[in-house]
Parts: sequence; structure tokens; C-alpha cells
Amino acid sequence: MVTPVLATLGYILSPDGKQVLMIHRNKRPDDLHYGKYNGLGGRLEVGEDVATCMKREIREESGLEVDQMTLRGSIMWQGFGKQGQDWFGFIFRIDRWHGEQHSGNAEGSLVWVPLDSLAALPMWPSDRYFLPMVFDQDERPFHGHMLFRNGECLSWTYQR
Repeated sequence: MVTPVLATLGYILSPDGKQVLMIHRNKRPDDLHYGKYNGLGGRLEVGEDVATCMKREIREESGLEVDQMTLRGSIMWQGFGKQGQDWFGFIFRIDRWHGEQHSGNAEGSLVWVPLDSLAALPMWPSDRYFLPMVFDQDERPFHGHMLFRNGECLSWTYQR
């Protein structure tokens, strides 16, 4: 059995709760996510817990400091990586934050997107399966599994 890459993925809400900060991955053509919009996040570092990782990734990628976040769920992305690696992600919604936002980082540009326009963005088609649960009012976390082959999601299952 191969150990999955452990990661965090966060979605930062605007103070009025009507927009979400997304990264448009538009700076590195060799990026697996090139051209797509995504939340912010990344790999856990040695000695980090998932909350510390999420806060660090938000700080590094956006310049913002997390004041309040909620674990909305977890996903096993089986076969998702460039070489077919498995990724296991902890999905957070960031409800309160402070600081000065960057315009972008080495991976792409940061853009505030109205929540009701999120589904129209170019993103991984499979993100549309779980994104509604990140922002819904159901307090139960979701736990999902996505099977990927050659960059395509073949199946999605979850429970709450």
C-alpha cells in the first residue's frame, strides 16, 4: 500500500459571506492545475497537524491570517497526482480572517468570486461534487472518495 499525500484545501469567505477567494492557476504551464480555479492549500509538512498546515498555507498563498475555520470534510483522491499518486485532503471553510491579501503567488492570481458564480469557473469537474457541501448549512462534515484515472474522475462517493 502506498501512503497518500496529506494535504489541506481551504475556501476563504468574504466578510459578507457572498464571495470566496480562489486561486486562478495561471502562472506555470507545467502545473497539473494550470488554467483552473481552486481553493488554497497544500501538503502537510513534517510535524504539522492539519489546522496548522491550513493556516500556514493560507498565510503563504494569500497573506491573510485565519481567525476562524471549520473542517467541512475530507476527500481521498485516489490516483489523482501527476504520477497517479493518491491524495488525502482535509477541506476547510475559512469564515473569519484578517490581514492584507496578496494579488497572487507563484502558482497564480487570487480572485474574489461570487458564490453563485463559482460553478461557472473553469475548475476540476469533480470539484462540483463537493463544493456545495463546503458552503451549505449542514453542520455534519462530509467524507468522500474520488477515483481518478488519467486526470478524469471515474467515481464519487461520500457520506455525512
